[in-house]
Amino acid sequence: MIRKLVAAIALTAIFTVPALAKNPIERAWVRPSTGVVIKFTPCGAAFCAIVQTGKFAGQSAGSMTDTGGGNYKGSLTDLEKKKTYNGKGRLSGNNLNLKGCVLGGLICIGEVWKGQ
Repeated sequence: MIRKLVAAIALTAIFTVPALAKNPIERAWVRPSTGVVIKFTPCGAAFCAIVQTGKFAGQSAGSMTDTGGGNYKGSLTDLEKKKTYNGKGRLSGNNLNLKGCVLGGLICIGEVWKGQ
């Protein structure tokens, strides 16, 4: 009886701990070109980018989906320019390297955001 109880507790702990672990993108990031802080938070199967500072504070700036190995894909909106870029992100230490394109890939830009 006690063995079964101990085994049940151990199995519950094994399956619960990964579910509680935060994804590395879940934090605040500074966009160096503007100084704006954007925080990624879970929203369904993705991570929504919510502006934390500046005149667009509180607004959504898109979302990214974890594709594994520190890689993400999704779309982010430059609210100032009113342009949405579909693209990819890659975590590298305290940096989030982003590359996004518009017009079917004709115009692409990249930016490195710094983690806070």
